[in-house]
Amino acid sequence: MFLNQISISGFKNISKTKIHFSHKLNYITGVNGSGKTNLLDAVYYLSMTKSYFPIPDGQIINYAESNCHIAGEYSRDDQTKDIISFSYEKGGAKLFKRNSKPYQRLSDHIGVIPIVMVSPYDNCLINESGEERRKFINSILSQLDPEYLRRIQNYNQLLQQRNKLLKEEKASKTLLDTFTERMSVNANYVHAKRDGFITQLQPIVVKYYNKLSGNGETISIEYRSDLSENSLENLLRKNEEKDRVFKYTTCGIQRDDIVFNMNGYKFRNCGSQGQQKTFLIALKLAQFEIMKEIYGKLPILLLDDVFDKLDMNRVGALLSMVSSDVFGQIFITDSNKVRVKEMLENIGGDYLQLDIKNGEVL
Repeated sequence: MFLNQISISGFKNISKTKIHFSHKLNYITGVNGSGKTNLLDAVYYLSMTKSYFPIPDGQIINYAESNCHIAGEYSRDDQTKDIISFSYEKGGAKLFKRNSKPYQRLSDHIGVIPIVMVSPYDNCLINESGEERRKFINSILSQLDPEYLRRIQNYNQLLQQRNKLLKEEKASKTLLDTFTERMSVNANYVHAKRDGFITQLQPIVVKYYNKLSGNGETISIEYRSDLSENSLENLLRKNEEKDRVFKYTTCGIQRDDIVFNMNGYKFRNCGSQGQQKTFLIALKLAQFEIMKEIYGKLPILLLDDVFDKLDMNRVGALLSMVSSDVFGQIFITDSNKVRVKEMLENIGGDYLQLDIKNGEVL
């Protein structure tokens, strides 16, 4: 999958631009705050129908504009093309189209344009709560499996309704039993998919971490879930009185977590900044490999400010990997033009270099 060109207007600090891209390496340079990350986020938006970052939709519109628009032309190896467009007005609804045909549900677009992004924001996967790690695994599995997306949406809706019921003075036993049955069906599917994915993910993450670091750290990923030892149906029935007291659902897949370890300790407690960043890059490259295997096509890879806090050996190892034929179209941002020039000279091949200043491509 390749993004041939993109047109953007009114998106964050990008007023208006149209760019044609290389099918291999695209280097975007500029000082911090120039719009490099916003350009990558526009590419991400066309794939996932939302920003990579946790911001309200209203904040994606340029402060001087009342609406924004993004359109991308994509091509596949068989030369077939897709035009994906997105438009949004303040206070209105988001409109996504594929080849001029509007989507009735935004969720139908998830997975059409597979994509993987690496960003400094990913530190939250190590340092923040389990909610961030659940969002991460949900974003991957939703691209890979439309049924997973449907099941997690159903579960979350039922969970919200059950919690609302529990806040009532005398929550109906019959209604609670109904929620138990319906939530269990969806939770079992989600749990099985998460468990299988983490099992598949771990050895690939270890492979990439070792390639990037060359060190002997032992890396492991652990999936923790209430459902690992019992079914949700049994758990909900067992904890019903407790839930009535607390007035919310105290067990379920909404409590799942993924633990990242190095040498038997949580990464957040022992890893240096360089080790943590290396792990996060390895995690995303493993995501790329799994998506490539399942889709049978290459996802687009976005690398935002990935070289910061990495020594030159790790930078060289990363560039050597992503510039190979194993990976497809890649977008890389960097504020250091000298470093970019040296990298381009060392790598060669098909590439495009762009410079951004105040949201404008120079």
